Amino acid sequence: MMELRVETLCKCYDGAAVLQNVSFTAQAGLTRITGSSGIGKTTLLRILLGLETADSGTTNADSLRWAAVFQEDRLLEQLDAAGNLRFALGAAYDAPAAAALLTELGLGEVGGKRVRDWSGGMKRRLALARALLAPLDALALDEPFTGLDADNRAAARRCIERAAQKKLVLLVSHEDDGLVGAEVRL
Repeated sequence: MMELRVETLCKCYDGAAVLQNVSFTAQAGLTRITGSSGIGKTTLLRILLGLETADSGTTNADSLRWAAVFQEDRLLEQLDAAGNLRFALGAAYDAPAAAALLTELGLGEVGGKRVRDWSGGMKRRLALARALLAPLDALALDEPFTGLDADNRAAARRCIERAAQKKLVLLVSHEDDGLVGAEVRL
């Protein structure tokens, strides 16, 4: 059974504590990471993804295959949707699955249009598609609904709910996104 364990995780920047003794266990399904701005939600995700090192504490996050949606979309602006997905997924790229997910996320009609010509909401949905299509055990989502209108937010929510049926999903969001799951309050 897939499980993430975080035990007494601490992180400071310039002597100021950002995370203090954070402990929780998450399993397959959705776990919301909540708390006020600046409390360390993004820092926690960055530590779990191996992008930062905790000052103390332990986690088994390195035993999981992660995909992520960061606060920045991190797309290749000169490529179209398929090009971005092929680049990121490599041999795991499945053209029919990608086309179906892009259509579900409202991006089926963009064709060969380069990402640099897309709106912010379109870029956000492509970043989500890239993470959802990756071969993964766990998904870290940092504000995945930013820039999405109500219809696109609902489509993204459905895709995340489907992923959470089989995968461990950590979600940071300041908004009431309508998703139900466990909650870790920082």
